[in-house]
Amino acid sequence: MGTSREEPRATAEPSKQVGYGKPPESTRFKKGQSGNPKGRRKGSRNLATVLAATLREKVVVNENGARKTVTKLEAAVKQLVNRAASGDLRALQQFIALAREGEATTNLPSTERSPLGELDQKVLQGILKRFSS
Repeated sequence: MGTSREEPRATAEPSKQVGYGKPPESTRFKKGQSGNPKGRRKGSRNLATVLAATLREKVVVNENGARKTVTKLEAAVKQLVNRAASGDLRALQQFIALAREGEATTNLPSTERSPLGELDQKVLQGILKRFSS
C-alpha cells in the first residue's frame, strides 16, 4: 500500500473538488459573465454577413428602356460584363478571373462547367494578347 498512489478522498460537496475540468470556484466565471468580455457583441455582424446582405439587396435598373428589379450582385456582374464587352482591358481581366474562379468551384466536368465556349475563350485570349502588347 505504501508504493501505490492513494485516491483522493471524496468530499461531501462535489463542487469543491479541484482537478482537470474542475477549476477552483474562486476562479470560475460567474453566472452571466463572459469568458471573453471584450469579444464580439451579440447581434453584431462580421464582414462576410454584411457583404452577403448588401449583395442581396434589390435595385431598380433601366435595361433597354424598361425598368427592372435585380439584386446588386446581378447589377454589378452585368456592368462588369458590359465593360468587358466594350473593350475595357481591366474589366476583361476581372471577368476572366471571375469566370475561372466560378469554373473551379463547380464540380462538373471541364467541358460543361465553362460559362464561355471554347471559341469564346480563344477570342478572349487573343484580345488579351493584343491589349497587353
